[in-house]
Amino acid sequence: MAKALIVGGGIAGDMLALLLERDGWLVTVAEIAPALRTGGQTVDLRGDSREVLDNAGLLGKALECLVPQRGAAWIDAKGRPLAKMPVEAFDGKGLVSKEELLRTDLARIIHEAAGPGVTHRFGETVEALEDQESGVLARFRSGDEEVFDLIVGADGAHSRVRALRFGPEERFRKPLGLAHAWFTLDEKPGTPSLDGWFLMHNAPGRRAVAARPGHAGQQEIGMTFGADTLPPRGDRDARFALLERTFVDVGWRTREFLDAAAVASDFSLDTLDQVTMPAWHDGRVVLVGDSAWCASPLSGLGTALALRGAEELASALRETGNRLPAALAAFESAMRPRVASAQQLPPGRVAAAAPKTKWGIRVNAWVMRAVQSNLLRPLMKRAFAATEHGRESASAM
Repeated sequence: MAKALIVGGGIAGDMLALLLERDGWLVTVAEIAPALRTGGQTVDLRGDSREVLDNAGLLGKALECLVPQRGAAWIDAKGRPLAKMPVEAFDGKGLVSKEELLRTDLARIIHEAAGPGVTHRFGETVEALEDQESGVLARFRSGDEEVFDLIVGADGAHSRVRALRFGPEERFRKPLGLAHAWFTLDEKPGTPSLDGWFLMHNAPGRRAVAARPGHAGQQEIGMTFGADTLPPRGDRDARFALLERTFVDVGWRTREFLDAAAVASDFSLDTLDQVTMPAWHDGRVVLVGDSAWCASPLSGLGTALALRGAEELASALRETGNRLPAALAAFESAMRPRVASAQQLPPGRVAAAAPKTKWGIRVNAWVMRAVQSNLLRPLMKRAFAATEHGRESASAM
């Protein structure tokens, strides 16, 4: 029986594990986190996300976890609306979908669907990969060693597998000039209600704060600012100090968000980057998801690409009878056009996420109103329908 090691137990990794197991593989998933990860962006169920989950028999469970959504709104420092885009905009193909769930719920649904042919090793990753005649020897951080027929790097934009097999991250990373923090805020008596709206406030200096509906009694918070590099991941104090310095004079609910960030168990901060690579496979090692092609949260397509990538890789292996050279080449051929499209961010997408000046903020709000006008609405509907970005919202930011 063929054996696969998947490094990374996120959306791409666990979906691939589920599909490979159904095809008769024995699968080990090594996830460096001590348990299934929580937190993350909201995911909508349009386009590839919906189709892949439906194919896997998981769509019904995902639909049971929807978070009520009314739309997106841009507000000033006092919380007054500057522009709104309801979920009905562009026949439901606008910024926010009616059918959205939290990434943590989607990850749990996929994870729980795996059977006994999938073994999860939490708190574990690989330290070395060595080609052998019978497969690839993986040396784990724990000291264990095992030979696998296939190694899959699904361990995110800062992939360990990619670094071991393809080279340093700097070779493939394309910074977009922004950083983003996201975390969950637990509501207290007096916490302002979002009433189903995804609220965004921009401040001069490329700073943005946002709040959107989460589980009952919770709100999902995002804080975006200009940066190409950040303090080391292990230096939590330096990272919070950076947030404090950056957002200390920003209005609306920003002080409340900074206080919540300091105690949030799912706090995460990272730069917004894209990953571009000339090849995603080498011998018996292949990358999938953000490890291979991160399009950044600004694309709104990260989850769709992760799910579709897992499905395409499993399908290529199945259709070639697990003949790796042919299967991995077919996988790349199927995914390259989708990835290239997703990485072509709409014009002005980075600037719109965090405008630099007061004038830019006003222009951005005007654009959001203008595209919904009777004059431009038909044009925008055709644009959404004709692009990959119309199949899944850019609601991550």
